Amino acid sequence: MTSDLGGASRQSRASARTELDRVIGAASAGDVVKLAADLFAIVFTLDSSAPLRRALTDASRTSSDKAALVKDLFGSKAGAPALSLLTNLAGQKWSNPSDFADVVEQLAVETEASAANLAGELDRLEDELFSFSRIAMSDGELRQNLNSQKYPVSAKQSLIDSLTRGKVCGATSRVLAHIVAGLRGRNIEATFAFYASAIAARRERVIAHVRTAVALSDSQREKLATTLAAKIGQPVRVNIEIDRTVLGGVSIRFADELIDATIVSRLADAGRALAG
Repeated sequence: MTSDLGGASRQSRASARTELDRVIGAASAGDVVKLAADLFAIVFTLDSSAPLRRALTDASRTSSDKAALVKDLFGSKAGAPALSLLTNLAGQKWSNPSDFADVVEQLAVETEASAANLAGELDRLEDELFSFSRIAMSDGELRQNLNSQKYPVSAKQSLIDSLTRGKVCGATSRVLAHIVAGLRGRNIEATFAFYASAIAARRERVIAHVRTAVALSDSQREKLATTLAAKIGQPVRVNIEIDRTVLGGVSIRFADELIDATIVSRLADAGRALAG
């Protein structure tokens, strides 16, 4: 993932990922696939124009001015969800103009991961992407062809399709096509690593880590998963940890939220209140 972002850009990425949660939560599976395609197309445009990246990250320009620029440039090419995300990004602060495109790329990959999650394919996406990356890295000719600038993107995508057709899920097929189209100055090894990291980051936002003193019944577990899924608009996997130290109640961490309803937490709150 883009771990070398400056401080302002890291904060902007965090804000953008929260906005992505909101946008995806209100979208259908098909809409999420379309959003990912729009975001990848936007990355291509951003990479082709340094003046555009500077304009969208210029702190001296107003948010309304940047929003108008986004609409003028992408209004006829991208859907409303992508425009909303891009406008949100343009209104943030950035350490470096190049960070802007890097974060849009991460959002695009995370959006594909969300589409896979909605289709029940997230596990397959991660496993198949890892397996294919191992094959590509161990085959010198294949790795060289994917890294080579002599071959057009369409030829690389056709090669990937011939190797994986009928063997991988739809999400994996789309992600592999994006990978060979979007090296962005990286080699294929680094690009696989970036995508794997971004997909893992999205997975963390759809897993609920639950701490409880006693085991939950199947019905309780299912009700909890349904409630959390309704909250974030995505299927949620519930991981249960039995922890006797919580004494009672339940602690739930998912996405960037912590819901702590344990007895220990309530006692701590009461102690702080009495101390005050």
